[in-house]
Amino acid sequence: MIQPDLSRNRYQVAHANPHIILADVQERMVLMRLAIACPAGLYRLQPDGSLHFDVQGCLECGTCRLLCGEETITRWRYPQAGNGIEFRFG
Repeated sequence: MIQPDLSRNRYQVAHANPHIILADVQERMVLMRLAIACPAGLYRLQPDGSLHFDVQGCLECGTCRLLCGEETITRWRYPQAGNGIEFRFG
């Protein structure tokens, strides 16, 4: 199976207005679910047990939104026009 090369994609992120906003979640099972399921690997558990999330590189697939309710992700929407991912296959 050929693995996609995510480094070819281009991302335009509006850091002042991110399309995903996380709540302050402390439940380890929820954090693990996000870290394991994200296909781009953007959710990472830190040694202190906190979750690090980087919106840069989001594939906008909605996996995190489907796995967690509104108590975990307070806002998930597609980025504004001109922002987000531009897929570049090759």
